[in-house]
Amino acid sequence: MGYRFTDLIDACKPEWRAYIEHDFVRQLGAATLGDASFRHYLKQDYLFLIHFARAYALAAYKSSTLADLRQAHEGLKAILDVELDLHVGFCREWGINEDDLAGLPESRATLAYTRFVLDTGNRGDLLDLHVALAPCLIGYGEIANWLNAHPATLRGEANPYDAWIAMYESDEFQGAMHAEMEWHDTRLADATPARFEALTRIFRDATRLEIDFWQMGLDQAD
Repeated sequence: MGYRFTDLIDACKPEWRAYIEHDFVRQLGAATLGDASFRHYLKQDYLFLIHFARAYALAAYKSSTLADLRQAHEGLKAILDVELDLHVGFCREWGINEDDLAGLPESRATLAYTRFVLDTGNRGDLLDLHVALAPCLIGYGEIANWLNAHPATLRGEANPYDAWIAMYESDEFQGAMHAEMEWHDTRLADATPARFEALTRIFRDATRLEIDFWQMGLDQAD
């Protein structure tokens, strides 16, 4: 029997739980997260989205089938034509205008994670790149689900961060998350133990860098 994406999570369970259940996430769900922390996170996430788009362009270059090429193209279009515009609008609601975003310096946590993803993709193949990105695309959907199941999470007008949770619990995002998991399952099914071990190292490091990204927002660190 081959490997599945859930095997990556199981192999990195302490890191995955520390990421999904981070204090930033808990405070966001309980509506106790400081406004300044959320604004700092939003600004850096804008920069991350730009590099995420670059990663999809790299995925197109790394694609060896028409199906993978189309998937990379659709991902790139979704970020450039939809997600970035939505994010800019979301930032505007939090008092962050486009001029603020245009002149942002990257925090060390943003630099570390985005360059890790791009370097992993450049050195490895398409699966390496997808595994490096998985904590973001799959992780955010899992975080929304975890928050909805947590008794301390507030929803609706009682929580100023409700729209953020709603974005990642949406049918559209959850569908993309499950499609990505299925993509991984198909590729991992043929992985050798040595190959899976190498992919586990990528997944663990990417998850650790996502933990640092949450901590960056919590600490408002540069």
